[in-house]
Amino acid sequence: MSERCIDLNCDMGESYGAWNMGQDAQVMPWITSANIACGFHAGDFSTMRQTVLLAKKHDVAIGAHVSLPDLQGFGRRELKVTADEAYALTLYQIGALAAFARAAGTRIAHVKPHGALYNMAARDIALASAIARATFDFDPHLILFGLSGTALTQAGASLGLCVASEAFADRRYEADGSLTRRREAGAVIDDIDAAVAQAVNIAAKGQVQTRDGTTLHICADTLCVHGDRADAAQFAQRLRTTLQASGLNVHACQPAQAA
Repeated sequence: MSERCIDLNCDMGESYGAWNMGQDAQVMPWITSANIACGFHAGDFSTMRQTVLLAKKHDVAIGAHVSLPDLQGFGRRELKVTADEAYALTLYQIGALAAFARAAGTRIAHVKPHGALYNMAARDIALASAIARATFDFDPHLILFGLSGTALTQAGASLGLCVASEAFADRRYEADGSLTRRREAGAVIDDIDAAVAQAVNIAAKGQVQTRDGTTLHICADTLCVHGDRADAAQFAQRLRTTLQASGLNVHACQPAQAA
């Protein structure tokens, strides 16, 4: 029997200027992949550099957290973009973060869309294909993170990219496999015990209970930990230790080409 493995990723580097967000320094030791904001929904050049250096210090895989250009809405508002625009904005952000990684003597390992762009690409194959193509054109060895069983992972796989199917420890699911919209009550699981239990069920059994009470089968290579929770560091620590105690090997996703 092969060893069960899971990656823990977290959205990071979302501070901007004098405005601080998240608990990056406290969360980083407990995760295996960091999705670093590239200035479109959050983050700035100084924060990007500092977060890359922090990830390198803790041997955490670095990823470009690409977004729609929406600082005011934190990238959570759906904006109409063409496939060509999605390609260009993805390539632009990957290149910016890659420059900081190269200067630090490391490299980026993955790409993960943020917020509205992530959810739009889960449904829209043209948008998903544009993001996947930009990722491939920059570096075909990059891993593309996407919501499990959606257009984004399908688009990446069709190009020959290594894809990581993502699930969420602290988000509610709908019966169709989509995430419950944040405007709905209970969309985010605030209780640590409940969120950890959901994560272990996903990672160990490939199952999650949806908002309507049905059981959904789900494939997960990586679990997202939200760094903007008030208890983010405590949650990340609890989640990692519980996953390991359940017999799971927690480590960053590896591209198929490197296997």
